[in-house]
Amino acid sequence: MGLEQIVLIVHVLAAIGIVALILIQQGKGADAGASFGSGASQTVFGSTGSGNFLTKSTALLATLFFATSFALAIYAKDKASVNIDTALPSAEAIEAQAEQAVESIMDDEVPVLDASDIPSSLTDDLPADSDIPE
Repeated sequence: MGLEQIVLIVHVLAAIGIVALILIQQGKGADAGASFGSGASQTVFGSTGSGNFLTKSTALLATLFFATSFALAIYAKDKASVNIDTALPSAEAIEAQAEQAVESIMDDEVPVLDASDIPSSLTDDLPADSDIPE
C-alpha cells in the first residue's frame, strides 16, 4: 500500500471523525435545560462538561483533515502534470490535417438532389417560397 492510499484512508477517517464529533456536541442552548432539572446530563465527562474535550478533539481532527487535503492536492497535481509540447500537436501538423480534409472533400463528388427526388410527405410541412418573408 502506497503513501497516497494511507493519506487517503486517514483523510476519510478524519472526515468521519469530524462529522461524529460535531453531531455529539451540544448546542449553546443546551445549558438552559440544565437549570430546569436535567443538570445530570453532563456527568459522563465530569462536572465541567464535555465542551473542552470535544472542542479540542474537533480542532485536532480539522487540522489533520486540512493536512491530508493538502497532501492529496499535491499528489493530484503531480499526476496531472502534462508536458504541453507533447500533448498538443504543432501548428504545422494541424494545418496539414486540415489540408488533407479539404482535399478529400473536394475529390469526392457531392450528390445533388432534384426536388423531384424528395418525397412529398417530407415537404408537406415546409413553407412555400411565397410564404417566406424577404
